[in-house]
Amino acid sequence: MARQNTLITFTGKLGDLIGYQRNGKYFLRSMPEIVRQTAATRHAARRFGMASRKGGLIRNAVYDDLDIRCDNSHINRLNKMLITAPGDLTAITGYRFNQYAGTDRFFSVTPRLFRNGIFHIPPQNLVHHKDISALEVKVIATRIDFDRRQITGTETAVMVIDPRQPFSGADVSLDIAGTGTLIITLQVRGIHDNAISGNRQYLAADIVAVKELQIPVSLKKSAYPQRAALWLEMPLSATHVHAHQPVIQRE
Repeated sequence: MARQNTLITFTGKLGDLIGYQRNGKYFLRSMPEIVRQTAATRHAARRFGMASRKGGLIRNAVYDDLDIRCDNSHINRLNKMLITAPGDLTAITGYRFNQYAGTDRFFSVTPRLFRNGIFHIPPQNLVHHKDISALEVKVIATRIDFDRRQITGTETAVMVIDPRQPFSGADVSLDIAGTGTLIITLQVRGIHDNAISGNRQYLAADIVAVKELQIPVSLKKSAYPQRAALWLEMPLSATHVHAHQPVIQRE
């Protein structure tokens, strides 16, 4: 290696040279003419490429319906989870788009996806934070065909609940058309003074369920995602903000 002694130093690639810094000093080295890859290196590169493509599909499927700001490490964290468990998409269950807060900050009893396609949020006493008067809860359901690299279906359901009252539970019936993997993202945003809180500690969006489903809906192939029906069923005894009836918004 050679040390940079000029008034203007640099790091990175410049022609056939690479500049870099070590212990506050700048050095130069030449680029190798041939980059040799071992079988293990090539295998790792393929795994990284596959994980990156899958991660990109997952993020693109959710981004349009996500209402929170993701942290700077969310891409690398998702790719790492996919690389760690290749071929097992259920391994991304629990992934947080915002690493600073999870949905368990609000729900002490974990929601579940049943085999019949019902996403169930169990009855429970919700965690109450003093600055939060209401919770906006959104269920984002997406179906992705990773073999074809297509988002084949997506739908959302939204409800507003009062964390100061006993929560009677909620069931979301999923009927997302198309083939591929069903991924459920649960988003929770705290409401303070009738506005969404700007504190990232009260903004959460987690992948809470992943289920492999192959349901042929038509012999005709379509390049466009199909939006399916999704509805919310809640007991009439549930107490909500501003009313004793569910506050539901469809998107």
